Amino acid sequence: MSSDNRISAVLSDEQVTSVQGALAAMRAALPFLVTLSAQERQALPRLGPKSVGFDEKCVTYMANRAEFVPGFVDLAEVQKDRALRSQLLRFAAELQTLAASVDDTLQLVASEVWMADLAYYQSVREAAHRGRDGAQDVYDDLRQRFPGPRANRAAPEPAAA
Repeated sequence: MSSDNRISAVLSDEQVTSVQGALAAMRAALPFLVTLSAQERQALPRLGPKSVGFDEKCVTYMANRAEFVPGFVDLAEVQKDRALRSQLLRFAAELQTLAASVDDTLQLVASEVWMADLAYYQSVREAAHRGRDGAQDVYDDLRQRFPGPRANRAAPEPAAA
């Protein structure tokens, strides 16, 4: 297993508390954050990289030709939204990178745990096959995770016609 061990780390309770505190501080600093459903996210129009130039032109035109701004558009709110977007962009990529790294690390650690579990299971199965004391009970308990092919399961009774 040592050659498969790509990560070997331990977080102290203090480190976990520190990270949780930093996350709580970030949430407290950003109390306006929202969570969108998948449907909401899909329905929203996007201001992506291709549209930034269009938005920049609109900034200029809205300021210089305000008579064309629809009455339902609050320019002060649009300016606040633009400013907030700009501020969030200053750290959003770093947060996304951090979240992706945490996710990748979780996946790697979980994979290493799973591989150790499977190696143990194979060892117990072999020990049970060879009649080692206590192995059969452990094997019977663990093999419930792997019920086997459908052919080994009891077939459902056919419905009466």
